[in-house]
Amino acid sequence: MPVSPRRRSVVVDVGGVKVGGTHPVVVQSMTNTDTEDIAATVNQVQELARAGSELIRITVNTEKAAAAVPKIADTLRAFGCTVPLVGDFHYNGHILLKKYPACARALAKYRINPGNVNIGKKHDDNFRTMVEAAIEYDRPVRIGVNWGSLDQALLTRLMDENAQSPEPKEASEVMHEAIVQSALLSAEAAERHGLGRDRIIISAKVSNVQDLVAVYRELARRSDYPLHLGLTEAGLGSKGIVATTAALSILLQEGIGDTIRASLTPLPNGDRTEEVLVCQQILQALGIRSFSPQVAACPGCGRTTSTFFQDMADQIQTYLREQMPVWQSRYPGVEEMKVAVMGCIVNGPGESKHADIGISLPGTFEEPVAPVYVDGKLRVTLRGDAIVAEFVELLNSYVDTRYGAQALVTETAEPIIR
Repeated sequence: MPVSPRRRSVVVDVGGVKVGGTHPVVVQSMTNTDTEDIAATVNQVQELARAGSELIRITVNTEKAAAAVPKIADTLRAFGCTVPLVGDFHYNGHILLKKYPACARALAKYRINPGNVNIGKKHDDNFRTMVEAAIEYDRPVRIGVNWGSLDQALLTRLMDENAQSPEPKEASEVMHEAIVQSALLSAEAAERHGLGRDRIIISAKVSNVQDLVAVYRELARRSDYPLHLGLTEAGLGSKGIVATTAALSILLQEGIGDTIRASLTPLPNGDRTEEVLVCQQILQALGIRSFSPQVAACPGCGRTTSTFFQDMADQIQTYLREQMPVWQSRYPGVEEMKVAVMGCIVNGPGESKHADIGISLPGTFEEPVAPVYVDGKLRVTLRGDAIVAEFVELLNSYVDTRYGAQALVTETAEPIIR
């Protein structure tokens, strides 16, 4: 089943990155450094940007953090890193944006959580102050509802109304409605305060897959704001990756979602860039965007008692990712390339023929040779201890011949005279 066409939405410019409309789904992430630590935050932002994060959110929770933001932005520019920074505000954002104008200017977008700025209670002025800062500095906002910090006044009112209804709904349905209303009512309030409709992105995050799907389907039905997708507090390791993939894939398949994040819990000292790679893989697996050549590799069985094919598959996938910063500008279209590293004769030759370039390694008791297929045809048979190096050489030659030729055609094409 093909992916449904993207729903129509307003386009929001976030520091030069277009979110919504027919623009590509944007991958974003968030640092987990103390923003007051300028060096650590700069280093992690650069790592996330190199991995492919197109928007990066940083926590702005203290006066020292707010004072650090302009220095972080200036340092990143000095290193040639121009990824837009998003400020994540809770509780005191109205104070920090007003007291630290340099922080407000350095950020490309502000994230406002309606449940944590007292909107719906007595102090709507806090929300208004943040919106006015966005207007003054011409910055978009993400109105980010989270069921862990939902506007309790709104939720209580809806629960009371439901209890008095002749046909009360399930509590979960009322919760969904409260989340949707919190996002939409806050967006409407921002517009009433003078913020343009093309400066608003909304999100409504929960940590359960089916709840997330239900909430976003309703948001997509009732609004045309760009939507940021993410399963909040997705969790550790495979649990977080699987839950995020399940939730986002359903919605993206239905054409819902303009920017995404995988909110994974990293292991201590773990690699934060994993959440960027997960988002890229989700989009690439669905055929929505391509970021890096993909390696097909067999899972292994009794025919593949050696781990050589596993090591080779890992080396090739790592090599491809490392080459992409250079290749993406030099070889247009290379991110679509399919590579196969297979472990025995059962599916090896066939899978290799389906790839652009593939190698079928020998399984247990098979002849110690490794045929290489290029564009579906046998190109060469490799033997000996230098198979990986020789295959990488063939891979580089293939990339240069196929995608380098495309670049040359693009560069030398004559202008069309109409």
